[in-house]
Amino acid sequence: MRSHSFTAARLAALLALPLLSACAHNSVYEPQDPLEKINRPIFKFNMTADRYILRPVAKGYAAVVPSPARTGIDNFFNNLFYPRVIIHDLLQGKFAQAGRDTVRLVVNTTFGIGGLFDPATYGGLEHHDEDLGQTLGYWGVGDGWYLMLPFFGPSTNRDLIGSIGDNWTDVMQYIDDITWAERIGIKALQVVDERSRLLDLDSIIDQQFDPYIFIRTAYLQNRLNKVYDGNPPLALMEPELPDFDDDDE
Repeated sequence: MRSHSFTAARLAALLALPLLSACAHNSVYEPQDPLEKINRPIFKFNMTADRYILRPVAKGYAAVVPSPARTGIDNFFNNLFYPRVIIHDLLQGKFAQAGRDTVRLVVNTTFGIGGLFDPATYGGLEHHDEDLGQTLGYWGVGDGWYLMLPFFGPSTNRDLIGSIGDNWTDVMQYIDDITWAERIGIKALQVVDERSRLLDLDSIIDQQFDPYIFIRTAYLQNRLNKVYDGNPPLALMEPELPDFDDDDE
């Protein structure tokens, strides 16, 4: 049975569909955040949950699990979900990249012992990160409103739809021998592992005058970079400066 949070997220995504067709890509300095009064309390809730639950667990995980083992776990998850990257390579028309990513997946799955090691990177096969949100953006779908989701963190209308759609590219969906308890355990390990790699950023966030705006800008900038493969238009990355030529002399 799917969780209530998934059902709510799916409903929110369906309601957001009409907004996307009317929205172009937004500047990270001029985000569409009409739900800010709702997003901020959710952000505060997420930060509190992280501070008292996820962060302590991640710190314990980092303290107990040796660094080489954590690297292997991270490699394993990257490899496990890499078919998703190849699918979106193809959907974006990046056929050469899809070929290289397929070779990368085969190399790491075989010579990397199920993905625990990453010999492909040492062989010059770069790791890529593609998802449905990026594919939609690649084909001109605007990001829509900025959203702060309970437990899941920052998103946009487009990325919310993308994350839901990408459930169909999750390889675990097609492995019948995995129980729901095992799926939850694997997902929990993935979340804790990812959180442990972000512990060094906590002090930076804590020092911000407005952590909400900092996270929003960082998230939107990161997603914009991914949609444009690291080369977004400068107009979307730099704040608009006043036109002094229009001032009265």
